[in-house]
Amino acid sequence: MTDIIRATIDKFPFGFVFTPSDFPIDVIKQASVNRILNNMVSAGSIRRLSKGRFYKPQISKFGELPPDTYQIVKDLLEKNGKIIGYITGYSAFNDLGLTTQMPFALQIGVRNEKKAIRRDVYRISFIKQKNAITKENIPLLRLLDSLRFFKNIPDTMPDEACKRLLYLFSQLDSAQVGKVKKMVLNYNPSTIALLGAILETLNKNEDTKNLLKQLNPQTSYKLGISEDVLPNQQKWYIK
Repeated sequence: MTDIIRATIDKFPFGFVFTPSDFPIDVIKQASVNRILNNMVSAGSIRRLSKGRFYKPQISKFGELPPDTYQIVKDLLEKNGKIIGYITGYSAFNDLGLTTQMPFALQIGVRNEKKAIRRDVYRISFIKQKNAITKENIPLLRLLDSLRFFKNIPDTMPDEACKRLLYLFSQLDSAQVGKVKKMVLNYNPSTIALLGAILETLNKNEDTKNLLKQLNPQTSYKLGISEDVLPNQQKWYIK
């Protein structure tokens, strides 16, 4: 059995996160598989990410590399072939070019709230997403989440973050723009305000009346963006 497990692990790519169920061994022998894997962890040939989850480490000239973000949380993103979550928050900020900071706190967008968990050095928290989580929606949800958590983008000045968001939204086609205008209605007012201001800045003829109707004129949103970057912010109650 040990030889089968070692041969299987040898075929896994570095950083691939696996569980005892990934081995071609009868489920009634899972306790033995666990024992062998734990012995391999003690010997230093594999690493334990969390209970029942392991990976084969990759060593570079800079030292040992951790698994990539997807591998760390892949079981939280898909179940039985169905998408149940998506990576957002600080990882999305980095992927979208809004910051260069690499996170040790990971955020997963999900339909139902969950308690935060820890895996190795990573703290994983869950953000409730009211919109449908589908392969097509995820890129748009990550953009909207970046507006929602605009003030939390690290190591980036508000103007620079807004310029980047203006560029990212300018890359959407008309169908995607129509979709984000509907999706954002499930977000908080500051996200609606920032989206409206961005879309109107990109296209003065964009129909944003329904977004503006969602806002309370007595409420303002302090985002620290200059009028040089977002000239219509007063209309959207942004300061």
